[in-house]
Amino acid sequence: MATVHPTALVDARAELAADAAVGAYSTVGPDVTIGAGTVIGPHVVVTGRTTIGARNRIYQFASIGDIPQDRKYGGEPTALVIGDDNVIREYVSIHCGTAQDRGVTTLGNANWLLAYVHIAHDCVVGSHTTFSNNAQLAGHVVIEDWVTMGGFTGVHQFCRVGAHAMVAAGAIVLQDVPPFVTVAGYPAKPAGTNSEGLRRRGFPAGDIAAVRRAYKTLYRQGLTLDDARTALAEAATATPVIEPLVAFLAQSARGIVR
Repeated sequence: MATVHPTALVDARAELAADAAVGAYSTVGPDVTIGAGTVIGPHVVVTGRTTIGARNRIYQFASIGDIPQDRKYGGEPTALVIGDDNVIREYVSIHCGTAQDRGVTTLGNANWLLAYVHIAHDCVVGSHTTFSNNAQLAGHVVIEDWVTMGGFTGVHQFCRVGAHAMVAAGAIVLQDVPPFVTVAGYPAKPAGTNSEGLRRRGFPAGDIAAVRRAYKTLYRQGLTLDDARTALAEAATATPVIEPLVAFLAQSARGIVR
């Protein structure tokens, strides 16, 4: 049976794994599912149609699964799905989706969300990301795997940030950020590749060099975006590490930071 502090309010219809825990003065709503080994700290609110996986740690004063901050929301049965092994620190807020989009906000596995992070409705956050304090996502944003969001960063609605990218502290993202790229400033502009992040994740030196060459093709050779896409697609046949970059550029709807 789950461990629930006597002062916590857990609805009888909520589903808690046998080894889940809920701390003092926390509230868990009727449509919430909490997986094995997940610990809900004190003074946390978990509400809405929220599913939380295994071994997550949610710290005090977080707000998880509440209705979206969207004027169009009319009480539709939308949802929030959180994966496994996430760390969600103090005052983090994550909202459910809207009927106008996917209807679900998604957080993957092994993410670190530090204090005051906000993930708005219909966002899709991958796995192994790090959000520093006060990183903020507007609605409908996609953050791919292994992204690092610096402190006090903001991402405009409908933007995408590609895998292994880094958004420097204080940056405001108004267009898509390609994989492997570091951006900085307001508005965010390209500032090189995330080579240090790739090195820490075990990318071979040859792959890191290939990413740097791809960055030069995209940003330093004076090519149009269409010409850069063509050149990178050709290069990817010999250097598969840049295939995610090629795919991302083909799918970008808002245009990329340049």
